[in-house]
This record gives sequence, structure tokens and C-alpha cells, in this order.
Amino acid sequence: MTKTKKRSKAPLAFFLIILLLVASIGAFVYASMRPVPVSDQAVAFEIAEGTGTAGIADRLQEEGLIRSALLYKIYLRIENEGSSFKAGTHELFPGSDYAAITAVLNEKAGAASASGDQQGSVKVTIPEGFTIKQIAERLSETGGWDAKTIRQLTREPEKFADDLPAGVPDNEGLQYALEGYLFPDTYEFSTDATEEDVVRRLVQETGKKLQSIPDFDNLLKERGLTVHELLTAASLIEREAVVDSERPLIAGVIYNRLNDPMKLQIDATVQYALGEQKERLLYSDLEIDSPYNTYKNEGLPPGPIASPSLKSIEAALQPEASDYFFYVTKKDGSGEHLFAKTFAEHEKNIEESNAGGN
Repeated sequence: MTKTKKRSKAPLAFFLIILLLVASIGAFVYASMRPVPVSDQAVAFEIAEGTGTAGIADRLQEEGLIRSALLYKIYLRIENEGSSFKAGTHELFPGSDYAAITAVLNEKAGAASASGDQQGSVKVTIPEGFTIKQIAERLSETGGWDAKTIRQLTREPEKFADDLPAGVPDNEGLQYALEGYLFPDTYEFSTDATEEDVVRRLVQETGKKLQSIPDFDNLLKERGLTVHELLTAASLIEREAVVDSERPLIAGVIYNRLNDPMKLQIDATVQYALGEQKERLLYSDLEIDSPYNTYKNEGLPPGPIASPSLKSIEAALQPEASDYFFYVTKKDGSGEHLFAKTFAEHEKNIEESNAGGN
């Protein structure tokens, strides 16, 4: 009897595996090329001079404007695009497809938006160390937004709960709940943006900047701080430091005093309590009855006293360890400080500083 040779099923199985693999890759590519969820709130996307196409694609993904930088790079290569991207700040709307984003980046900054509309825009720079009052005035002067409305919005953190990096504590005496949460940077807004749109954009930027710090969550946990306490400490560093290299050292002095514990005795907190910037504080100013007065109260003030820069936030997260408890500004115009371990050394530094200013 002749035996029939059985046909191997291996080629069929291999074919099915390949088919499934191709289908999976196709589904992944399709999902990754889909636009992100639509939003009518524009994102100010800045291209610095000399930035390459790859860097722009990576930034678009970081900003949440596209799902995959790799696929956008492939798209640009296939479409022979990217070489004409213009430097400057462009207004992009989440939910735009690759073609719409590419069209905007090819235009001169501010000329068009990814929604396809020709809209007016206004550029506003918020300097590092600005307070809510100063930010509101700057927005009013530059973009015509109502300063009073902006100040009121910063007392209503519940409106921005989904955008805040963490909840704002209901600390007694907190002047503005969102003080320190409006990130200092250069922004471009549509002229029809409302005061709430503007505040929300600045709050969102703070969250983005915090998460841009490598290992942020673990560093915060190691320091034993809440986000609110971190921004408060960073705001003090911002107002005290002028030279970037000294920020971590000043942060270390602040923590040394907090851990001792000693009163912080930071002049900038008194200036904030007074509501005005005085060239010279009087002894009577140091007696102001305010939870922000660190000459009278131990610990951190109830909240930030200004909008800290990313460098100050990083210094607050990773301070430089030292035995210093005091510092005084050199009066030589350098903005640097003299540091001391003891009050006796501090007094000598004050004399040296005063002598240097003569």
C-alpha cells in the first residue's frame, strides 16, 4: 500500500505570522500618525535659529502636538519637507495633521495657525522673578487683558485643577493661590484669547517644565517636599540669587536654616508682604504682621513670592551641601555673595561687602 506524504503546515503558519506582523505594524503606524486630540487652545511653538529638523520633530512630540517624532521625520523625508521651516514662535493647534503642522512651520512666525485661519497674535515675555501683580500688569500692557481679572483668576485654583502639577494647599494667608505657578517665558497668544486662556497656558507650562527635569518625581520625594513647597523655596532662590552658579549654594543655606531650625530672614519675603519693592528696608518694615515675613515666622512662607526660573527650581531640588548659614551680597556690582558659617563670620563679611562698595 502506497503511503500518502503529508504536506507540512509550516509554510502556512509562517505566512500567517508574517501577515499578522504586517497588520500589527500597519495598525501601529496608523495609530501613531493620527493627530492628537483636538483643542482650540493654541500652543506657542518656538523654533530657535539653527535648530535641525530632527530636533523640531522631537520638540513637537514633547509638546504633545504629534504622537511620534520618528514617523513625522519619515513623513518629512518622503514629502521632501523640513528644509524651509522658519525660526521664530509659531501658533499650533493640537489636533492638526502632519500637513497642517508642516504648512505653519514653513510660514513666517505668527503668519498663520494650524487651524488654517489667519489670526492676529501677540507676543508677551514674562521675566523670571515676576510676581502675579507684575505679570498681570505686563499682560495688560502688552496684550490688553484685564489685570484685575487675571489677579482674580489666580485666586481660583479650582478652575485650573486639571492643569496644575499638584493641588494647591489652602494655606492661611496665601495671597494668590497661583503665585509661582505661572511660568516665566516668552509666549505668543491669539488676540482673541481670554484672560482664563492666558492664565491656563502659563500654568500648563509650569507643569511641562517640572516634568522636563530628569527623575523629577524621585528627586522631589528624596527632598521630602511637595510641589508647592518646592516652588516656594525656588521663588526665594530666584529673588536672592543673581549669579546662576550660586543658586544651588543659596538653596543649601535656605535648607540649612529650615533644618536647624532658624528663621530664614529673607528680605524678599518682606518686600512681598509690603506689596512694593523698596530699595532699602527699614527696621520697622521687618515688623510687618504677615505670614510672609520670614523675620518673624519660622519656616517657609505660605506660598511662592514670585515665578521661579527652571534653574532656581533645579537648585531647590538639588541644593549644594555646605555648612553655611549666612550670606550677604557683595557691593561690587557682581551680584555675587559672601557666605559664612557663623554669625561672627557673617558680620565680617558685611564689613567687607560695605568696604567693597565704597
